[in-house]
Amino acid sequence: MTAQTLTERPSRSKLFDGLTRYIPIGATVALLIALYLGGLANYRNFDSPQVVAKLFIDNAPLLVIAVGMTFVILSGGIDLSVGSVMAFSTMACAWLTVDAGVSAPLALVLVLAFGTAWGLLIGAVIHYFHVQPFIATLVGLFLFRGLTLQISDTDVSMREVGFFQWGMTHVDFGKIRDGGFWLPYLSFVAFAVVIIAFVVLHYTRFGRGVYAVGGSESSALLMGLPVARTKIGVYAISGFCAALAGVLAAFATKSANPLANVGAELDAIAAVVIGGTLLTGGAGFVLGTVAGVMVWGMLNTLIAFQGNLSSWWARIVMGVLLLAFILLQRILARSGEKRRT
Repeated sequence: MTAQTLTERPSRSKLFDGLTRYIPIGATVALLIALYLGGLANYRNFDSPQVVAKLFIDNAPLLVIAVGMTFVILSGGIDLSVGSVMAFSTMACAWLTVDAGVSAPLALVLVLAFGTAWGLLIGAVIHYFHVQPFIATLVGLFLFRGLTLQISDTDVSMREVGFFQWGMTHVDFGKIRDGGFWLPYLSFVAFAVVIIAFVVLHYTRFGRGVYAVGGSESSALLMGLPVARTKIGVYAISGFCAALAGVLAAFATKSANPLANVGAELDAIAAVVIGGTLLTGGAGFVLGTVAGVMVWGMLNTLIAFQGNLSSWWARIVMGVLLLAFILLQRILARSGEKRRT
């Protein structure tokens, strides 16, 4: 074996690893396009721009939760509490504004601060007490669902609170009958969260630390990276996003349901993984998460257009896709390991 061969092998392996990072997200985008083309081929009016716009309306809260989950999974963790925190945040908004007489803007700030504080607390417990993220955040799943039901076991309406009309106030992009569409303000909030997350993950020191900790926490420590601050920070972001999603749900429905968002944490995890983020951490893209959420939304849209299928079919298909993408990740990881040896 020549010296040239030895130098070529690492460079080829590096090139291969670089390309394989984009295979899962490429597969997700291809799947999304295929689903959309299938809808165009089978259903009338599927080509309306409002069909695509509706994906960002109906799934805005899920998109925000999934962005927060992306930070956590990239760091090598998991957060099972986000669905319950979201439901609690919506109910807290209702209780504060309707029963306690707190002004809606102040209630919003209090809810977001509480979600962030919860994330800081659970992140500290995970890091300093070495509790498994699955167990630590499972506590939050039960705790906040129980607290939500303690506040009220029935729906609470917020239609009398004028502030909550803001979220569904929309911006028109042309007339619908002429090929236009509309988007509410809450969708723009979700877009802002995605843009900020993209910038933070790819252009800040904190974002690079998230990838490093997810890749190898021990290596990150040896490099002198602030591991504790990074691990606690990603759970704070996840808690903030879950609370913000609850606020967006309040804007969208103008009511609080104590049993809402059951399983939202699993939907978020599925969207993140289908979007190409490794469950083991260290690799993934926030824009891939957006694509994963859109796949979930497109499945529900196709079922709605079909009209004679149960909505549970979307979960069945999502489960199959999740398994397929996990297997794809394992295959790519093993092929990468073989090329490096």
